[in-house]
Amino acid sequence: MNCSNAVYFATRTRKADAHSPGSHELSFILTHNPARELFSRIGSLDGSCGASSYSSSAPRSHKIRPGTVHAKLRDDNGGKYAVNWAWFLLRSAIGLTVLTTLFLSQRFWYRAIWRVTSRWQSVRLRVAVRLIYILAIVLIILATADGFRMGHHGRLVPNSNMITVFAGLWFSSAVFAYLAVKAVRGLERVWTWLGKMRRANRVERAQSGSHAAPVPPAAVEMLSDPSRRYFFRAATALAGATPFLSAVYGFAAERLNYRVRRVEVPLANLAPALDGMQIVQLSDIHLSGYMTRLDVRRAVEMANELGADLAVVTGDFITGASDPLADCIDEIRQLRAPLGVWGCNGNHEIYARAEDAAQQLFAETGMKLLRHENAQLAFRGAKFNLIGVDYQRERTSSGQKQQMLPSLQPLVRRDMPNILLSHNPNTFNRAAELGIELSLAGHTHGGQIQVEILDHRLSPARFITDYIAGLYQRPLAAGASELLIPGLNSPEHRTAKLYVNRGLGTVGAPVRLGVPPEISLLVLRRA
Repeated sequence: MNCSNAVYFATRTRKADAHSPGSHELSFILTHNPARELFSRIGSLDGSCGASSYSSSAPRSHKIRPGTVHAKLRDDNGGKYAVNWAWFLLRSAIGLTVLTTLFLSQRFWYRAIWRVTSRWQSVRLRVAVRLIYILAIVLIILATADGFRMGHHGRLVPNSNMITVFAGLWFSSAVFAYLAVKAVRGLERVWTWLGKMRRANRVERAQSGSHAAPVPPAAVEMLSDPSRRYFFRAATALAGATPFLSAVYGFAAERLNYRVRRVEVPLANLAPALDGMQIVQLSDIHLSGYMTRLDVRRAVEMANELGADLAVVTGDFITGASDPLADCIDEIRQLRAPLGVWGCNGNHEIYARAEDAAQQLFAETGMKLLRHENAQLAFRGAKFNLIGVDYQRERTSSGQKQQMLPSLQPLVRRDMPNILLSHNPNTFNRAAELGIELSLAGHTHGGQIQVEILDHRLSPARFITDYIAGLYQRPLAAGASELLIPGLNSPEHRTAKLYVNRGLGTVGAPVRLGVPPEISLLVLRRA
């Protein structure tokens, strides 16, 4: 890589990093400056060839929003912090509801198996099936517990990849099948009650129209409708079987059915030389019991075939601390792009306490993981500003809302386009306010399961974000750019863009339905 392709100048306030983010030809200069000089240096950079901003911003500051229900507690050092009890109680209620549903679903299927096997004449077969079921449940519980021990190394069940896969399939299928069966039975009870009400009304009208003595309700013979009974029995069986069959299909057919999505992204403040630049994006790899190195390698090979100019990976390399982070980074390093391979951390790096390790592994393999930092790269002589942040939480540990992307403004350039790598798509609103033209995110997996009913797409990801998958836009902050391009600074052209990648891996259940894993090829266009 030469100066015409990418140049790199670094200013950091945390620590020096002597590793280059790209190939060996990429120049990398570090200068140590006091924190108070950081903002003045950022403002004074003119973006000439051979110079690039690479900066870390100031620590976060959290503010308590007015109108929230909170109380003050003391920490170990005598300081006070606020707790949003409404948020805490809501999360507790949701967690308790999920655990209760899991328990009730397992009890339901436990009783169903005991009821079915009790009709068998062979005692040995009946006992064997029940013991196998109990053993399988114990292994599934241990494997599931391994998944929740994200911050701990080691496993309760060694070599449990297949057990982990089966546990995810079983719990997800059992819960949805239980809810479906209960829904059908509830509908049957409502239908039966309505039928009784209709019959009672007919009897009452018949008696009021005649002079005969009234007939007590108990004397009215209520004949059961065999067609209704058979219909609901068949519907119950179908409702119980469908989630299991769907899970098997989603695991075997769609989970590893990688799709390349080519999307043209019109951007404000895009120099003519950057028109047509291609970015390949991978996200949410989740190398774990659900995703093998060979699966990741196949995705990397497909990405390399696209011949993109820049490669980015937007977080969640693994799921938990016991997953092989080094193996995942070793596969990612095979990505090839003239402007290098760049990335950011996701929330699972936080859970696994692997943020620093991921940064170090990236550096050792010639890539760069941006952690509240930026780098200016050049393509065909035109520059753009690449920014990366760690996973952005929307609330503090005490439940108070906090501003996302705090202290990021010094990293945003006004004389060139800005591209933000942020795992959480909910940072988009704040990014647009800061004048960032393009944000690349993941996190949602597209919901993993998506159902379309009456032209409406239903996705579990809707509960955590408005940005589920694909391309979004919102107004860009006024005065975000000082680069004047004739005809392109009108309000209709000044919009920030967000692309949410559907990810490669899965969490919870190794299933994808209607949301195939994605390799994104983003082509930048002048708005």
